[in-house]
Amino acid sequence: MTIDPAKLAPEGVRTLAPYIPGKPLEELEREYGIRDSIKLASNENPFGPGQRALEAIARAAREIGLYPDGSGYKLKQALAKKHGCNTHCITLGNGSNDVLVLIAEAFLSPQSEAVYSQYTFAVYPIAVQATGATARIAPANPAGHAMPLGHDLAAMAKLVNERTRLVFVANPNNPTGTWVSGDALRSFIAGVPEQTLVVVDEAYIEYVSTSDFPDASRWLAEFSNLIVTRTFSKVYGLAGLRVGYALSHPSVADMINRVRQPFNVNTIALAAALAALDDAEHLKRSVETNRAGMAQLQAGFDALGVRHLPSAGNFVMIDCGRPAPAVYEAMLRQGVIVRPVGNYGLPNHLRITIGTREQNERMLAALKKALLP
Repeated sequence: MTIDPAKLAPEGVRTLAPYIPGKPLEELEREYGIRDSIKLASNENPFGPGQRALEAIARAAREIGLYPDGSGYKLKQALAKKHGCNTHCITLGNGSNDVLVLIAEAFLSPQSEAVYSQYTFAVYPIAVQATGATARIAPANPAGHAMPLGHDLAAMAKLVNERTRLVFVANPNNPTGTWVSGDALRSFIAGVPEQTLVVVDEAYIEYVSTSDFPDASRWLAEFSNLIVTRTFSKVYGLAGLRVGYALSHPSVADMINRVRQPFNVNTIALAAALAALDDAEHLKRSVETNRAGMAQLQAGFDALGVRHLPSAGNFVMIDCGRPAPAVYEAMLRQGVIVRPVGNYGLPNHLRITIGTREQNERMLAALKKALLP
């Protein structure tokens, strides 16, 4: 009998449920014969990259016959200045997704455990399971909580034991949009044993305007077991180039960099990210548009009688009050792509990215029609 080669993979890999990305515009238009569709599914910046990044991309394209700077020297120097840390504290990745996987590879094994919340970024369980480590999933806040379905830090703390090597906290959280305050998060990190690393995923922090929201990168000198991850995919508009980074104690960064693949960030991504850091005008425009869009969507959902969760990111999660796939399908047929989150265990919910005013208006009209009896 011929053996199935898939059985040669470790059990953790064989039983993985692959990450499901948002539907691409091209696929929607090909399947449904639709034109002029919009995508509000993957929390991308509706403006894309700023002018400075685009100019840097054009210049860097002339150098793609050579390998990129494997150390990312210039980008690391700029990030060290931005965060007030040493370059030895920085790990660059092919998006923050890559960095999260590298952290798991560096610190998890079949003998260890990791803790994360019930409704949080899908990459955490994938990264943990692939290493053979045991996942401990804390129940989320109840629906009636001020931060419904968000992180219950007390419940997470109860799951930490002598085998726990990683704890993942997404702040703001994806897909719910909820967040934890600075005092609560700081107290949580302070209470975690030194042998447990706390990963604070701040992919959406640039969009936050809430006064009690923390910048965990400012605590790196205080907590040697803290790792903070950031990305250029969201507010900087570089999702297609895939570049992110982690900030941590130098010895932690050293371990992560040992499993990091050579040249994992390409030449164009390095150049674009460096230029994007200095583009204050693009950042300001993106943040202000998102803030106005958040108010627009929340008012629109209220007018439709659609329950929505509080959000500090560039997206809002709604409760359709019914199975969401039918609503999602009805919106697809109108040329509007949003994100069902049944894979997160939320079959009645949709996550909707904030777009431009015109995109938001079109989405709300499509949602209204999709919710008709």
